[in-house]
Amino acid sequence: MEDLIEIRWHGRGGQGAKTASLLLADAAFNTGKFIQGFPEYGPERMGAPITAYNRISNSPITIHSNIYEPDYVVVVDDTLLDAVDVTSGLKESGAIIINTTKDGDSLKKKLKDYNGGIYTIDARKVSIEALGKYFPNTPMLAAIVKVSGIMTDEELLNDMEGSFKHKFAKKPEVIEGNMNALKIALNEVKKVN
Repeated sequence: MEDLIEIRWHGRGGQGAKTASLLLADAAFNTGKFIQGFPEYGPERMGAPITAYNRISNSPITIHSNIYEPDYVVVVDDTLLDAVDVTSGLKESGAIIINTTKDGDSLKKKLKDYNGGIYTIDARKVSIEALGKYFPNTPMLAAIVKVSGIMTDEELLNDMEGSFKHKFAKKPEVIEGNMNALKIALNEVKKVN
């Protein structure tokens, strides 16, 4: 499957990595793609490391396993760089996207031998600016779309507006903030040289 894109998300329980992976799957499906979005469950609790996955393709997906050699890795919490081997199996033709304020040199040291693309975004800053609270999953969702090119920015924004209207029907005041977080994040994700 040449057009198959595999993504692994690393986060901590309660940060929304699972939700972001499922929102990405829904958005990709709505653009006509074949998708899988699933978490890996263990004895997770609030703050414990969690993993979620996406497969996105223009063709039917016949693989039904965890993702061991992802094209992209999304790290929702940079403290996981010291706790989890986030680059395990990550293809050097792909990229890692990290929610961090750390500089490129310190990130390269933490990522040891990984020579692929490294992208960063300060999802805390984006989230606080757009939502007034720290919810890193919405900025990270925009960041993976921007870096991977799974869909256009416009496709993401149009789909997420409909998704947020449904998801937050009883809290419409949070829709605008989440949409702003997406828009800001699409412009804030940066490649580390």
